[in-house]
Amino acid sequence: MFVPVLAILAALAAMPAMAQPRPPAPPATAGELPPGPRNRIVTVVNADIVTTLEVRSRARLFALNAGFAATPEQLDRLGSQITRLLVDEKLRLQEVQRRQILVSDNDVAEALADIERRNNLPRGALLQQLRLLGIQPRTMIDQIRAQIGWGRLLRQQLGPNAEPSEADVTAFNANLAARARGTEFLVGEIFIPVDDPATEADTRRFVEDVTAQLRRGLPFAVAATQFSQSQTALQGGDLGWQPEARLDPQVASVVTRMPAGAISNPMRVPGGFQIVTLRARREGGAVETAGAPAAGATVLTLRQMFIPFPGRLDPQNPTPEQRAVVERASRISSTTRGCEAFEQAARGVTSPNRPLNPGEVVLESLNPPQLRSLLARQPIGQATQPLIAPDGVAMVMVCSRERRQPSEAPGNAAALPAAQARDAILRDRVEVVSRQLQRELRRRAIIETRA
Repeated sequence: MFVPVLAILAALAAMPAMAQPRPPAPPATAGELPPGPRNRIVTVVNADIVTTLEVRSRARLFALNAGFAATPEQLDRLGSQITRLLVDEKLRLQEVQRRQILVSDNDVAEALADIERRNNLPRGALLQQLRLLGIQPRTMIDQIRAQIGWGRLLRQQLGPNAEPSEADVTAFNANLAARARGTEFLVGEIFIPVDDPATEADTRRFVEDVTAQLRRGLPFAVAATQFSQSQTALQGGDLGWQPEARLDPQVASVVTRMPAGAISNPMRVPGGFQIVTLRARREGGAVETAGAPAAGATVLTLRQMFIPFPGRLDPQNPTPEQRAVVERASRISSTTRGCEAFEQAARGVTSPNRPLNPGEVVLESLNPPQLRSLLARQPIGQATQPLIAPDGVAMVMVCSRERRQPSEAPGNAAALPAAQARDAILRDRVEVVSRQLQRELRRRAIIETRA
């Protein structure tokens, strides 16, 4: 449920912990400015306000996750779309409250604690670190509260349809089996709605700006998590494998001509704009990814280790502690042989969101290409050289490498297990209800723009 927030906070995992962390206090807004000369009201949404401080905090959060400097110019460029997202968030929270769907402070606190555990942060450190970065804690608290409440509201809205039946699962898998004989596309999407024709030109400019950022290296999942108004934003925009017939006709006409790894221009589709990326395609189960033909798959079993830095790395001025982490990783890399020994060395080091054993991996589907190339030639049972990132050092060991025919590669079976099929069916239903309800809330709302 909290994938967007988890993605936002990945960059915080290596920040220095506070000496005396406080427990998270979800409703707290300490240190936030009331509306005034330095914190103007931007928009009034029914009875709630969106302020310049909220817009700036959310824009800084996105800039942190995207990895670019939060300059005044960048923040201004993000302003209009961030404001729209905050308006939609207010509308969702208002509807959750109107329907008396409870999202307790304990729910939010548990979500914050879960984020901290996944990012190796001590309890209570997260909100303090956000304050240090100039990001108001309420920015994250409201986002989490809206995510929890909106999810509960949608399930309530679906009623009995929130539990797909055995007949639904059977029909879904029969459809999958029929589709598996044709071409399927592994697609990611960013959907930006247009509810008011008067705002279409501004929305188009924003979507074009996002597309330019993606082509300059902004991770697609980061942009989808922050800006997409589709429910797939919770999975970084991942639509999964889709046949041509299930895609919007305009999207299908582009995807079928795209090379794997490409990002489309913005497309006007019913309800808004859509940007898509084609991650891979497969013909009857044979996978074709960027730079790889559709002819079977190379399946790897891996072990991975990640040692976090104490503090974020400045490559020009690493601290003695950070140098010690790199030296430790170098010793492990040069002396450890075999996956069993590597597992022993990794125990107690690798964080939960970087599992020691990621399971079977299709080599041709790995990104970025440099990682794919590295693991394609890495000797079995020998760790890679330390891979240094701003938050720590990673190493990977290839335990096995096997060429399989398409029907044998993981993830290519026509039928999904019942639980996965139900999740897919429910995701589709939730998406439809979410878009319909969001449009209706916008239509009924009184939204007054101030500044």
